[in-house]
Amino acid sequence: MAKRGELVDRRSGARHESFLRHHDYFYLKFAVVACVAAIGIYIFTSPAPRHNGGTWYGYTLGTISALLIVWLTLLGLRKRAITAGKWSLKGWTSAHVYLGLSLIVLATLHTGFQFGWNVHTLAYVLMTIVIVSGLFGIYFYATVPARMSDNRAEKSTAQMVEEIAALDNDLREAAQPLSEANAIVVQHAIDNTKLGGGVFARLRNTHPSCATQHALDTLKAAAARAPRVQGGGAGEFAQVTSLLERKTVLLERARRHIRYRALLELWLYIHVPVTFALLAALIAHIVSVFYFW
Repeated sequence: MAKRGELVDRRSGARHESFLRHHDYFYLKFAVVACVAAIGIYIFTSPAPRHNGGTWYGYTLGTISALLIVWLTLLGLRKRAITAGKWSLKGWTSAHVYLGLSLIVLATLHTGFQFGWNVHTLAYVLMTIVIVSGLFGIYFYATVPARMSDNRAEKSTAQMVEEIAALDNDLREAAQPLSEANAIVVQHAIDNTKLGGGVFARLRNTHPSCATQHALDTLKAAAARAPRVQGGGAGEFAQVTSLLERKTVLLERARRHIRYRALLELWLYIHVPVTFALLAALIAHIVSVFYFW
């Protein structure tokens, strides 16, 4: 029974391992071995006149690198099919990360460190940009989801929006006994609740003109100026202030959640378009090599 329990624990742990640790870093080890082997062959071979993409070794690494690049771009299609086992999405993503990083070594050795102002170097530069943007993606996916989970406090985005809407309904009723000026300020906060925005607005997550915060500051200032004359009973005024404080906290949480989602999307705005540019440059590189050299 103990062994069976241990097996269950192991299986349960495997279910929750990250794509970076998949199968005890199998693809990381594979990539390291491939890079070490490629470096060793590069060091102990001396093609004439020097290492470059046109030697047998250069063609071999070039072919491997080109096929690897094409395979790496298929991850987007692979995400559409959720399967388990050896070629699960998690395993494919793990291979995508580590084999993609191995291209830094393989493609560089393919060039023989021969660079210039041509389509060949352009393909190499685009590949480097794709890899670097992918590293940012790895960092975001390794750190941001945990922050999102802590920030949401077990609430979905839809639930947070619904809670904000419920607070607006409560504010609308609670503000009725207030003075006209204060009621208008509260109504403005209800009518001008803003979430999201453009990519950079979501990333900055700064809202200096937040109507809810403005209403809260206005009512607190009114209370400080005239503690006993607040355009309504003290109880109603305190209730509205309390609701505005709750809404402010919830808005901060919702906006922070939106910012985290924007971080997860931002790197894709670079990674995906440059990947397609890389494929175009790679085709031009191959065509120029086989037809014009």
